[in-house]
Amino acid sequence: MHTPLFLIGFAKLVFGVLVGAFGIFFGLRVVTRLLQQPEGDKALAEGNAALGVMQASCLVSLGLLVQPAVQASFDAMDLLYRGQTLAIGMLPRFIIYAVLHAGSALVVGATVIAIGIKIFVRLTRNVDELEEIRKGNIAPALALGAVVVVMALLAAPGLRTILDGLLPLPELPRDVVPMAS
Repeated sequence: MHTPLFLIGFAKLVFGVLVGAFGIFFGLRVVTRLLQQPEGDKALAEGNAALGVMQASCLVSLGLLVQPAVQASFDAMDLLYRGQTLAIGMLPRFIIYAVLHAGSALVVGATVIAIGIKIFVRLTRNVDELEEIRKGNIAPALALGAVVVVMALLAAPGLRTILDGLLPLPELPRDVVPMAS
């Protein structure tokens, strides 16, 4: 058994589960606010499938946006600590970067969801999608849910690049082209 690799993998697993749990909590709160449905849990218990579709879509969207942030944090820490002996002092630095990245991605994710909903609602002026979803109408929930997921899919690469730019990546050797005399 390769103990350091096992411990690093275990730490990544625990962090991923914690980010997922927090992301679910955060995502459900965002949906509840965006849909102006303070009784969201009650509506789900009563069988509001439309609200369920929206919550599911928003959670998938947040997952699509947060997963690259978590992966970027892991990649950067793997690169920074490659070849070094595992030390307890590495953990706080990793946690700080990973939490900042995941937190930033959750905030950006919530913003992307809100923007997607606002754009779609403005494009369909004859239908109040949010009211229809509160009433349990599944059709606008499916359409709006798809908009949210597509927004996340399209925003994820840009978010990943932004977050990569914030990491303290080591300088890599550059190719030097000799000058011709």
